[in-house]
Amino acid sequence: MADLFREVDEDVRRDQAIQLWKKYQNWVIGAVVVVIVATAAWRIYEHFRLKAGEAAGMRYEAALQLLTGGKSAEAAAAFDALSKDGPRGYAILARLGAADALAAKDPTAAAKAYDALAADATVDPSYRGLARLRAAYLRVDSEDPKEFEARYSLYAGPDHPYRNLFRELLALAALRRGDVNAAQIWLDEIAGDAGAPGAVRARAAAFLEVLQGGKLPE
Repeated sequence: MADLFREVDEDVRRDQAIQLWKKYQNWVIGAVVVVIVATAAWRIYEHFRLKAGEAAGMRYEAALQLLTGGKSAEAAAAFDALSKDGPRGYAILARLGAADALAAKDPTAAAKAYDALAADATVDPSYRGLARLRAAYLRVDSEDPKEFEARYSLYAGPDHPYRNLFRELLALAALRRGDVNAAQIWLDEIAGDAGAPGAVRARAAAFLEVLQGGKLPE
């Protein structure tokens, strides 16, 4: 009987943690998009400011305005065109933008577009890492949890710059397949990582509180 009550309690805590993720996932995913655009834009500006033509910059800004204005189809087309004929720096940024625009209507296709960018050895590793992370966010709620873990656990290692964001997603995948202990291990790694961003550590602490029997945050 005690085992039965323990299993029911774990199920309740797991469901509460998933509910917590659903409460914050749009904010988290939005933050990742901002990081992708801002980081890529700044690095490209720094590296290609003397080479990128004014026309390409104007085209990129126009496509970005379409995206932020909710016109994802038009933005995707504009980004795609720039990725094919724009200067290399803007072309890379446009590929990121095109994949993000595609995510609004076809997350599966968008994840594959990010995969292609992440696998392109000619692209700067920082952009490849961001593309891989964005694909993970698109997959975490739909892909089989075991397949998700097999695909992304490599990037949760101590040398990966986005390790704690991947750990957070891997904790959610573990919860989706009912493994509370595995989820706690991933969250403990975040909590114990001095290099983890404050917001990520705070979310990990909130998840751990729920999984350890605390109340769901309001």
